Amino acid sequence: MRLFRLIPLYMALALGANAALATDAETLGPLREGTLKRLILHKEPKPHTLVEFQLEDDGGTATLADYQGKYVLLNFWATWCAPCRKEMPQIAELQAEFGGDKFEVLTLATGRNSPAGIKKFFEENNIENLPRHQDPGSAVAREFGVIALPITVILDPDGNEIARLIGDAEWNSDSAKAIIAALVAEES
Repeated sequence: MRLFRLIPLYMALALGANAALATDAETLGPLREGTLKRLILHKEPKPHTLVEFQLEDDGGTATLADYQGKYVLLNFWATWCAPCRKEMPQIAELQAEFGGDKFEVLTLATGRNSPAGIKKFFEENNIENLPRHQDPGSAVAREFGVIALPITVILDPDGNEIARLIGDAEWNSDSAKAIIAALVAEES
C-alpha cells in the first residue's frame, strides 16, 4: 500500500473518538478507490423498518435489530447471480479480517433460493464463515429498495443505513479494508 493511501486511513483512525466525524462522507470519501468509488455515502443515516428474515438452517427468524451494536455489511445476493459468485469470497475475507464485536457481514439470499442451492453455492466458493440466511419473499429487499443484485449496504451500530453500493465490488481491496477499519476504529 502506498503512503498516500495510508494518510486518509490514519486521518480516519485519528478521528475515531468522534463517531459523527468518522462516518462523515468527507472522512470516508477519500478512502474510496477502484470499485469502491461507487460506494454511496449518505449525509444522514437512513433508518429502516425491521423486517424478519429466515435464519440459515433452523427455520427461525431474525431482524436487523439482532445485529445492533456493531457495523454490519449487509449483502443482498442470489445463487443465480454471477457477480455475486465473484464477490462473495471477497466479502468472506472481510468477515475473516474484521468480524467480531464491532463488525459483521450479513448475507441475505433474496428471492427464490433453495437452502440446498445456497449451501452448494457456499461450498463451490469455499465460503465457511458467512451466514446462509434467506429473504425468500424479498421483504427485506423491498424495505431497502433493492432493485438489482448484488447490493451491499453498510449499517451503523444503531441499524441505520450509512452507505450503499449497487453491483459487485472488490470487497477485499485495500480501499474496502480501509473503510471498514475506519468504522471499526471509531467504536474503540
